[in-house]
Amino acid sequence: MRAPLLLLLLLLLLLLAACAPPPCAAAAPTPPGWEPSADAPWCPYKVLPEGPEAGGGRLCFRSPARGFRCQAPACAAHASAGRSLRASVLRNRSVLLQWRLAPAEARRVRAFALNCSWRGAYTRFPCERVLLGASCRDYLLPDVHDGVRYRLCLQSLPLRAEPAVASEPAVVPEPAASAECVEFAAEPAGMREIVVAMTAVGGSICVMLVVICLLVAYITENLMHPAFGRPGLRRQP
Repeated sequence: MRAPLLLLLLLLLLLLAACAPPPCAAAAPTPPGWEPSADAPWCPYKVLPEGPEAGGGRLCFRSPARGFRCQAPACAAHASAGRSLRASVLRNRSVLLQWRLAPAEARRVRAFALNCSWRGAYTRFPCERVLLGASCRDYLLPDVHDGVRYRLCLQSLPLRAEPAVASEPAVVPEPAASAECVEFAAEPAGMREIVVAMTAVGGSICVMLVVICLLVAYITENLMHPAFGRPGLRRQP
């Protein structure tokens, strides 16, 4: 009569294995070159207004995001075609943009130009233009809209050519590098709430099934067959 109990215990183990959440993926260490050097504690930048007649913008400073890890499901990473630009979309609708350069290329960079646009029904609309210093390796977009397809393009600006001395040949300025672009769309907040609610409901159902299996096992073992498993005493006449 131990067979029903063993089957119930096996069913219980299967339910526990099915209800267990998947293990979280470990956050990969930050590759070399993605973070600014230790002697660059600040990143100077300018948010350029729309239109050339509006002025050059105000100079601001921000501290770099050192030691950042993009770990699912709280973060979704998107990379450019050249793998040198990546956007980490966070759950709070902010996007951390990071880029890397080779040491030889970094010495020839004067600044970075960041252009942001989003896709409409028939055309693209600009959202932000930022000029960043040569020491910057990341930039934070504080608020993006859910379900909108964004495109961020970063272009490195080379150093300006110094005026040539009469006895020296003229220095030809280096051409501007091609822009690296990355596209992404933030997950809608409603979809995140649905996923969280379904996860909570599924966990509750699993707990209820486990309790029912334990109750059935207890009834089968102790109430339905109380005489089996222990010898009884014969009544004396």
